[in-house]
Amino acid sequence: MQSITKIKQFILRYRHAWVLLYSFIYMPWFCYLEKHRFSHYYLIHSPLDDYIPFVEYFIVPYLLWFLFIAVTIAYFFFTDKKGYYQLTAFLFTGMTIFLIICTVFPNELNLRPHTFANDTVFTRLVQQLYSTDTPTNVLPSIHVYNSLGAAIAIGHSQALKKHRGIQFVSYGLAGLIVLSTMFLKQHSVTDVIAAVALTFMIYPLIYVTQTKRAPKLSQQPI
Repeated sequence: MQSITKIKQFILRYRHAWVLLYSFIYMPWFCYLEKHRFSHYYLIHSPLDDYIPFVEYFIVPYLLWFLFIAVTIAYFFFTDKKGYYQLTAFLFTGMTIFLIICTVFPNELNLRPHTFANDTVFTRLVQQLYSTDTPTNVLPSIHVYNSLGAAIAIGHSQALKKHRGIQFVSYGLAGLIVLSTMFLKQHSVTDVIAAVALTFMIYPLIYVTQTKRAPKLSQQPI
């Protein structure tokens, strides 16, 4: 009986996990875009791309993106319900807009190097990345958008303002991830600018409007 009570308490305490069901919308849609071949793709390119060299070492922050986003979501999930709702609303709104753009405006890149000057663990990781991630569906860059979203959430956290070191490390990592998308030729400067523009569009809707309205549900302690 006690175990059942504990399970009920756990479910009630973390019922805000329902938001993560969004993954069942995002992943099938994204996988469809990755596997489906559209009749026409718009080539994304900026003249600035030609001045940015390929630097394989940026594979490290690029891959750290997955951990960065997961840890950030987990932190707010367990410690700050309001911050969690704001973070996921920010991320999932932008990710949905990304899916819509790539559905009605199929896009791709032609920036990746065909050969590498060096054979190192870094270039091998890049080769592995290239083999699993197609150069399509790139605008706006979700790597950039989500990194900025995580950094914004961390910056707004009252608890983390007491730990400036964590905030500064997060900002630095987010910056390196943004740079990595271009130095690995995973994204064009255009993709990055589009992600930044989307950030400026979504930010006031989530962090300004919602803060003014201050929903009671989001302010409940975990």
